[in-house]
Amino acid sequence: MATGRIKRRQRDTTLDALPPVAVGDPACPLCGRPIPPAQRDAHHLLPRSHGGRHTEVLHRICHRQVHALLSEAELARDYHSIEALRSHPEVARFIAWVRTKPPGFMERTRKSARRRGG
Repeated sequence: MATGRIKRRQRDTTLDALPPVAVGDPACPLCGRPIPPAQRDAHHLLPRSHGGRHTEVLHRICHRQVHALLSEAELARDYHSIEALRSHPEVARFIAWVRTKPPGFMERTRKSARRRGG
């Protein structure tokens, strides 16, 4: 599918604005993409409110999506490991989508309808 001149310019400008990725950047355990320094968030696998201390470094967008989809109680009860998070159907769908994005990609995250109560 061909893109017009304006769309190409917008796409090229957006990609230029993304932070560079260094060779030694850690990989996100959820999506597997390298994490630029400005996009690193520490995620408590077991929420602090439930006694958790250990953290994993995730992409900011991955971290926000986990919390948009799952409550702290759900994280503590069923999803306190990377493997368990990956097994959640909505998280798996998100990972499949975000893997196609550049490492510095960031987009607004919205709470799931289930978490909003609607």
